[in-house]
Amino acid sequence: MSALSFRRPVAVVLATVVCLLVTGFAGCAPETPAEPIVSTPQQVAFDPIERGRYLVTLTGCGDCHTPLKMGENGPEPDTALFLAGHPESLEMPAPPALEGPWVWAGAGTNTAFVGPWGVTYAANLTPDENTGLGIWTEEMFVQAMRTGRHMGQSRPIQPPMPWPGYAQATDEDLQAIYAYLRSLKPIENRVPEYRSPSQGADQAAG
Repeated sequence: MSALSFRRPVAVVLATVVCLLVTGFAGCAPETPAEPIVSTPQQVAFDPIERGRYLVTLTGCGDCHTPLKMGENGPEPDTALFLAGHPESLEMPAPPALEGPWVWAGAGTNTAFVGPWGVTYAANLTPDENTGLGIWTEEMFVQAMRTGRHMGQSRPIQPPMPWPGYAQATDEDLQAIYAYLRSLKPIENRVPEYRSPSQGADQAAG
């Protein structure tokens, strides 16, 4: 099998993410990496950071974790906030009332979502110590992807994050993703906290 061939866990991850994007998040612009991907097959196979870059790009992490902005040709990724999550400068109003088959909604940046689970914001994946993953250990990251728990042990990770798909990845691939995220430029961007359904209702009432 060649270095770029799919292993089964990676295929499962990709299928899960593509399914969510096509069925629930249509209209997202393709991710534009901060730097062009010029990795060779050998780098992807043996360099953890390059393999992590490949996997993060392949599975579309930037579709939600890099906010969209309006460009000359429509929505485009804001590369100044590459993988930095929901912009802290964008204060969201109270979520809309959802009825009937319309059970979820998303912000134009594709970084804030409301649904039966409450209100969620795409996290800052850069290694900033105060607002991103800077204090996360590799073990915390792998456990978060395995268990669907923030930092691997606290509150549940809510939709639309497709962690059940990532839970099927190998330890090696999750470690590579972590290594790549740690290599990014830290961006200070404090993402709002998750709001439960009751908290979202309180916000709407207030």
